[in-house]
Amino acid sequence: MSLRVLAAGPLTTVQDLGRHGWRHLGVAQAGALDPDAAALANRLVGNAAGDAVLEFTLHGPTLAIDRTSRVAICGADVDAAFRPAGGETIALATRRPIALPPGELMLGPVRGGARAWLAIDGGIDVPVVLDSRSTDLRGGFGGCNGRALQRGDELPLGTARQHDATAVQLPAWWVDPDADEPREAPIRYVASLHPASGALARGAWRVDARSNRQGLRLAGTALAADAPDGVSAPVAPGTVQLPPDGQPIVLLADAQTVGGYPRLGHVASADLPRLAQCRPGDALRFTPIDADAAHALLLARRHRHARAALAAAQRSR
Repeated sequence: MSLRVLAAGPLTTVQDLGRHGWRHLGVAQAGALDPDAAALANRLVGNAAGDAVLEFTLHGPTLAIDRTSRVAICGADVDAAFRPAGGETIALATRRPIALPPGELMLGPVRGGARAWLAIDGGIDVPVVLDSRSTDLRGGFGGCNGRALQRGDELPLGTARQHDATAVQLPAWWVDPDADEPREAPIRYVASLHPASGALARGAWRVDARSNRQGLRLAGTALAADAPDGVSAPVAPGTVQLPPDGQPIVLLADAQTVGGYPRLGHVASADLPRLAQCRPGDALRFTPIDADAAHALLLARRHRHARAALAAAQRSR
């Protein structure tokens, strides 16, 4: 059983919850840029939270599914449709489990954000590399041969629970644990002792088009990079670096493990999924908080998503 890629989209990769425990060897975390959205999509179709999904950016892929399946799309809104074998195209909705007969799943433009995640029951069954199925684009391993999907790729699927779906089954209910989160709120970060760390919060920034899964580049009035590059020190997703041009970079899931640029602080983990939805040109502001507040934000987010996963499991029975 497999997914066949008929059209790949600009950047579609296999991801799970990331590759942990290898940073001491220089191996990046990788994984879904919003692990909560990926986990929720998995829960909606009856998978384990850490099963592999497809992450797509700006525009989704078109996929041929050769078996009866259950799928779910979480993250930003997506124009999605399905054409059963020999049937007519049907529009789909997101954030709910959808039962599908064999046919073509067409995932179009991503709206209101940059990325979404597709889970299919059984999960994407690519080989496990260093404890994860995630694609490490910089390292060139994991996922589908260490790269973004291409037309003609075939992705094996894991074993799924048998269920009948001779036609599309689209429930009326959905779950969205982040629906009430203000999209325009400042990104919260724990400031470092660097002299420019406070200036990050006073600046008005836009997302630079050169941003990628390694880091979100900011464009605005350059900050003074008074301190020279130092000896490389550990960095992680969320670290805010200040390169010599004064335009900060927020590291994301594919970030390197060490870096010599000065560090302005660290974005609260609860806000990293919001950065995953930023498109080139989007406006951003930052506000400093302390470590206790950042921890409380993360616990609150985990609580919301745990409640959503529980509600989804009860509805899907």
